[in-house]
Amino acid sequence: MQELEQRLNEMSDAAPFHVGWAVEDLASGWRAARHGDVVTPSASTRKVAILMRALADVHDGRIDLDERVAVDTSLDTTSGCFQWFSPGLELPIRDVILMMIIVSDNVSTRHITNLVGLDRVQAYCDALGMTGTAHRRGTPDYSLPRDHGPGVSNDTTPEDQRLLLRAIVDGARDEAAAARLGVTSELCAMALDVMSKQRLRNRIPPRLPEKTKVANKTGSLGGYLNDVGVVYASGEPRFIFTYFSAEVPVTMPDGSAGHAVSDALCADLVRATWDALGCS
Repeated sequence: MQELEQRLNEMSDAAPFHVGWAVEDLASGWRAARHGDVVTPSASTRKVAILMRALADVHDGRIDLDERVAVDTSLDTTSGCFQWFSPGLELPIRDVILMMIIVSDNVSTRHITNLVGLDRVQAYCDALGMTGTAHRRGTPDYSLPRDHGPGVSNDTTPEDQRLLLRAIVDGARDEAAAARLGVTSELCAMALDVMSKQRLRNRIPPRLPEKTKVANKTGSLGGYLNDVGVVYASGEPRFIFTYFSAEVPVTMPDGSAGHAVSDALCADLVRATWDALGCS
């Protein structure tokens, strides 16, 4: 596995922007990280924690997933689709949660964050030991500079996101582990199922074999392009990969779009991991 870690670092070294990642082999427990504890803007990867806070509230009886709620669609945002829906939208809470994850809809995120409370999302992460994670805003602040850096909006680290995903995977397998997340194994399995319906699949999944199951959540804001996910093989969670790139330029020296280069690097890192772990 030392060879894999070296290979992933060599691939990352070639990028003319910050690259951080964390990887965990769920079969052996082997882990490695690059800038794993470096705090960077989380963008929408933060929504996994919001999802889990909401499911903990479902478990506690605070939220009924089947309750239909009016959703305020008046939001100027770059992510999702509900902002363009006609006024008067009404949906079950489970569908609002679904859209928050699978198309990263910020109208949905605002609704769920307001429902559970941003401070309680932060407390949830703190209790899990996600020491580099900060939830400061319910929706993105587009007035910030493109490369605004950490400390001013929502932040996290590759290792924090790996920790959260590992806790969810463990929770889906074991009720005691699920209880530590404030949920049940059924709700952990639901979280992974929702994430596996992800429509934004341009970073972790692209170079994996067709129809490979990936439960992931992307995050994109300015020059911060991220993805965190659980990759499956033979029907089981096989490894976790979290990817964070920072200060990615709009245009690369060769004229390529910076986001496309970062996306391709993430896909290549994940494929290298898949091959090294002998997945099929």
